[in-house]
Order: sequence, then structure tokens, then C-alpha cells
Amino acid sequence: MTDFLLPKNLDGYRIHLVGAKGTGMAALAELLVSQGAAVTGSDVSEVFYTDAILAGLGIRPLSPFAAENLGEDVRLVIHSSAYSVENNPELAEARRRGLPTLLYSQALGEFSARSFSCGIAGVHGKTTTTGMAGTLLKGLGLSASALAGSVITGFGNHCTMINGSKYFVAETCEYQRHFLAFHPKKILLTSIESDHQDYYPTYESILSAFMQYINLLPQYGELIYCADDSGACEAAKMIFSSRPDLVFTAYGEKAIGDYRLTVKGIEGERLVFSLGGFTGDFRLRVPGRHNARNAAGAIALATSLLKEEKGSFDFADVGSMREAISSFAGSRRRSEIVGEADGVLVIDDYGHHPTAISTTLAGLREFYPNRRIIVDFMSHTYSRTQALLKQFSQSFASADEVILHKIYASAREAYDGTVSGKTLYDATRSKHRNVRYFEEVMDAREFLDKELRPGDLFVTMGAGDNWRIGRAVLEDRSKRA
Repeated sequence: MTDFLLPKNLDGYRIHLVGAKGTGMAALAELLVSQGAAVTGSDVSEVFYTDAILAGLGIRPLSPFAAENLGEDVRLVIHSSAYSVENNPELAEARRRGLPTLLYSQALGEFSARSFSCGIAGVHGKTTTTGMAGTLLKGLGLSASALAGSVITGFGNHCTMINGSKYFVAETCEYQRHFLAFHPKKILLTSIESDHQDYYPTYESILSAFMQYINLLPQYGELIYCADDSGACEAAKMIFSSRPDLVFTAYGEKAIGDYRLTVKGIEGERLVFSLGGFTGDFRLRVPGRHNARNAAGAIALATSLLKEEKGSFDFADVGSMREAISSFAGSRRRSEIVGEADGVLVIDDYGHHPTAISTTLAGLREFYPNRRIIVDFMSHTYSRTQALLKQFSQSFASADEVILHKIYASAREAYDGTVSGKTLYDATRSKHRNVRYFEEVMDAREFLDKELRPGDLFVTMGAGDNWRIGRAVLEDRSKRA
């Protein structure tokens, strides 16, 4: 934590971003510029999709990192967690000059203190739910901004929606307790289960972090939680004993009240659902029962903010929410339709936890009942793979074929030889009748060229770089068309 606060007036205030091309950093740059800050940045020379976002703000990140990249008029330095004084010359220079520095998570926390802020948290679903919430708030015309952890189609292919500053909704991350820097008035909690085993070795340790986060809510703050998730329910029950002052709002199929969810099925490639306190149905363009739950949570938050704004909501507001949620077209790497060629539809998804894999594939199976589903999965981190090996092996039930690769390693952990991609393959093969293994991602290209046929759905999943094979499939199939 830090005692430094962003000044109330950011007009012309010079801020330098170290690691500016990161998704969160680029989104933060958009927010800071929208409030008048003068932002510069630096990063590696490799081109990322965020380069275009930064260029639109007039920011062209300097490379390589060097002390002279910090202009004489810089007042504050913000950096991603990938960099520190020990490994970055710009941060070392900032220390030498006595400039205040903030981690991205700290800076986001400082920014959140400027508005009536709502944090969206959970092991699963927070990016999509944040995108939905931002889309709803924009549709309702509230003075609000939103920040998601990935590009949202409805945000103009940006990570941020900027439509005023009275309310602020942000995806808040549990890793290394980053979300404890946030200043929430309301929290939307999607789920809690074991994850990030390199930092949270037990379920109890990650649950404790979420409890600390919820306890940041002010008196009479609101916890909106998913009644269908056992971890979220456990957290709500536990916090009630010490914080009975909080407002508890449940959503989901097991909820009681206005946000009790009923999923009615698929009509014309739209997922139809209703909520207990609302007349008429809602429709979603994105597949999966889990996305109906995400939408119910986002609607609960949007309705709560409407009540903050004007004390109530009316039929016109419900109509606006219905229209907004039906327009939501997803986000980058969350059931993202990459393209279709020669009858093969390619979708990419970031799902890297067994629960996310299982629910996403089940949703795709329901949405595309007549397509054969071939999933290419690359596991991320040795610790997660080892801790959840059994769950991973059982998570591909909705797929017709499974392709696996080596584990995508993280810089934050070292390989100890106990688990590998082959370990996951052997475990999965005992649960699924059609599993293949290719050590390197692109080694599967020739097989897929022969195996895929018109009508198939090819899904790349994981937090690694196997999304590349999806692009290669489209390239190869386009040559046939």
C-alpha cells in the first residue's frame, strides 16, 4: 500500500508508465488521459495489440528501457509487476530522483478512490461480467467508466468504457492480493475456488484473501454474490457474522428474489433467460449458462447503481438493460470467434482452470449442438497443473476430440520435474476416449489440416500461446475455400 494519492486535478500532470503495453497498463493510460493527465511510457520493442490503443492516445512507448526515458517533468511513475528497481533502469532512476512510484494495482486503487467504485472479483467470469456491467451502464446513460482485463467488443475493442466519472467499475485481481489496493463501495463476487497455487497453496488461503477484500467495503456497502458458487456463498456467510451492516444481494439459479435466474434455452443462436424481479426475457449473444449467471450479476450491479443514482428504476430502464445485454458481443479470448473458413468455425478462449474449461465447453456444446468440437488446450503453470491434475483430466467431457501440449511455463515458478504436458495427457486419456499429444503447439498443424472437416468447431483454450494454431487453421482452410 502507499500513502501517495493522485492529485484531484490531473490536467497536465505528467505520469510515466513502465511496461505501458500491458493490457491493464494501457487501459489505465486511457483512464488517466481521459482525466487530463499527460502520459508517457516505455516497454519492449515487440508489437502488441495495445500499441494501437496507446497510439490513439498519442503515446508511443520508448524502447529499450533507459534512465533517460524519464522526462524532467515526470511527477509519478507507474509500473507493472514485471518490473522492479532491481531489474529496470527507469525505476532505479525514479528512486534516485525521489519520484513516487506505484504498482499498477496500487495506481488502479488510487484511481478508484476518485469515484463511487465497484470491484468485480472472482476466480472465474470477472472479465466478462465487467464487460457486461460497463455495457449496461453505458446503455443506461450513467456517468460511469469501466475497466476490464481484456478487450471488450462493445467498448470499441478497448479494455475501457469511458462515459463519465461518477461511477467506476473495474475488474479486480486476487493474485498476490492486488485487489486490496482498491476502494470498493460495492463488490460483485462471481466465484472462489483454489487457484494461483504458487501464491495460494490451499483453498483456505485464497478464501482468506477474498474475505479481506470484502471487508474493505464501507459501512452499508453491498456484496453482490453468485448463489450458484459454493465459494462465493461461503464467503458471504462468513463475512455476515462480522459485518452484518453490509447489504447482501444474491444472484443465480439458486438465488431467492429479484435476481433468481431461470435459463430457458437457445432460440435463434441466442441464450434466453429471465430474472425473478423483472418481467419479460433477456437474450444473450454469447453462449453458456455461466454467461447467463454473469449477466444476472451485471444486471444486479447496474440496477443497484441506478438506485444509487435516482432511488429507483422504471420500465424504460429495464428496456435499456435488456437492449444493452443483448448487444454484448463478448471479449478478446473469452469464447472469441476468430473466424470461419471452409466450414470450420474457430473460437479462442482464455479458460485455463478446470471449472472454466468445463463450463465453457458445455456452453459451446449447447450453443452449437450440431458441430463436432475439437479442443486444443495448453495448460498454464506447473503448480496449477499438478494441484488440479484430476480436475483437468475430467474437464473435457463436452469435447469430441482433445489435443494437448507441453505446459506453458510462468516466469514466477521453476520446473521441478514432477509434472509435464505428458502427465496431463496420460491423466486425460484415462477419462476421454479421443486425446492426442503434440509437444509443440504448431506440431499439430498437419494433423488438424487432415482431421478437421466442414461443420467442425475448433476451440483453442488456455493462457498459453496455442491461440496461434487457431490462426494457422484458418490460414490453411482459407486456401481450400
